[in-house]
Amino acid sequence: MEEIIECIPNFSTSDSRIVKEILDEVEGIERTHMLDHTYDDYYNRLVVSYVGNRDSVLLATLNAAKKAIKLIDMNNHRGQHPRIGAVDVVPFIPIRNVKIEDCVQLAREFGRTLAEDCGVPIYLYGEASAKPERNDLDWVRRGEYEKLEDMMKKPERKPDFGPVSPHPTAGATITGARHVMVGFNVNLGTSDMTIARKIAKAMHAKKGGLAYVKAMAAEITNRKMTQIGMSITSFEKTPLHRVFELIRIEADRYNVPIVGSEFCGLTPLKAITDAAQHYLKIDNLTEDRVLEIAIQRAMEKG
Repeated sequence: MEEIIECIPNFSTSDSRIVKEILDEVEGIERTHMLDHTYDDYYNRLVVSYVGNRDSVLLATLNAAKKAIKLIDMNNHRGQHPRIGAVDVVPFIPIRNVKIEDCVQLAREFGRTLAEDCGVPIYLYGEASAKPERNDLDWVRRGEYEKLEDMMKKPERKPDFGPVSPHPTAGATITGARHVMVGFNVNLGTSDMTIARKIAKAMHAKKGGLAYVKAMAAEITNRKMTQIGMSITSFEKTPLHRVFELIRIEADRYNVPIVGSEFCGLTPLKAITDAAQHYLKIDNLTEDRVLEIAIQRAMEKG
């Protein structure tokens, strides 16, 4: 069976014209299949998901990154999501018939090529990181774009590839390899960012919250609400229902209602079935018991 690698690059833009041009670069590559894309004004961020083999994913990602570097000027960028560059983070994820080590190699090849072709500093993170502290995105993004130049002057922050100072308009890029994770956002019925930040802090693993959870608070001004945006790096060890229930407990402390939730990008079916099994008390719910999956597997058998 053919290998399948997923790439989920994050670009610092919500300009619909730029979004289209970036997506066109991905969709123009044979054997690369677009899965999803989302962007919004409050994060001012585009998240794209696509799959392919090593060659097609690498080419699509390089083309999309080069287009973003050409079109995005970070000197004019404002957004609530932490970022250090026009092409902020580019993770490669093994899906089928490929190992995490292959994605590490792919991330390094992407980073080296982008640095050489565009003069953008590259940091390796996750499984591809050369130093333990660089495994953590928070460490790499410390100071964000606004303090990137000062941060890069520190010896310990020398990039893995490329120049030792930021690109004049594109900043720097982080790339690496990781396993499948869940992006999960919960909306709160309050516009009070002080409360939202307290709840986000209670969720974040490094601030005393749940293991494998990174959380931040964002303001959604046009809807007069706030959002707890989360990345769950191991949804099997820290399942969705545990995350949701802790947010519910914390929100109750401040008499704040939960008014909705959403997935950021695509979500593994197992994360959903685990949540359904918990809340609906379903015995032995697995992917094999989902109608569409059963049909797909039957069709694959011929």
